[in-house]
Order: sequence, then C-alpha cells, then structure tokens
Amino acid sequence: MKKKLLALLMGTSLALAACGGGGDEAGGDKAGADPEKLFNQKCSSCHGGNLEGGVGPKLSDVGSRLSQEEIESVIANGQGSMPPKLLEGEDASAVAEWLANKK
Repeated sequence: MKKKLLALLMGTSLALAACGGGGDEAGGDKAGADPEKLFNQKCSSCHGGNLEGGVGPKLSDVGSRLSQEEIESVIANGQGSMPPKLLEGEDASAVAEWLANKK
C-alpha cells in the first residue's frame, strides 16, 4: 500500500512539474532563455535545486558523462521515469548546454 501511495505521489509531482512555470512570457521559445531558471522551473523538483538528485539522478557532474547532444536526447525522449519533452526547442538546447558544462 505504501509503495502504491508513493508511486501516486511521485507521478502527480512529475505531472505538476511538467505543467509548471513559463506562464508570464508571451511567445514561448525565446532566444537567450536563462537555462538555470528553466531548470528550476521544470527539472529541479526531481533533480534537486543544487543538481544533487532526488527522485531523478544527480546532475552536478552530468557533463563529464554525457555530451550536450546526449543530454538533449534525454530531454527530448525521456529516460527511465523521466517523461519526454519537458523542455523543447531553444529551451531544451539552452538547458542541455548549461548541463553539459557541469563537470
């Protein structure tokens, strides 16, 4: 019973995280998007505010394991329990570049 409740809570938090942020900007994708702000809005609920991990893996040194292109692929396609396309377009590229520099 506890596992089912935990799974329900994790699924709900993922869904809410996927829907959060970005509502006060007109036009969606913006050149020069702040990747740290985007990460905090869309990713930190699972990966931690300091990239320390939590429900999702630690990302503080992800650039030493994955290239920017590989990170973009994970963002686009999802991996494990991470749903695909939480970020898209220039936002995904900006966050992937920012994370690729975390070594």
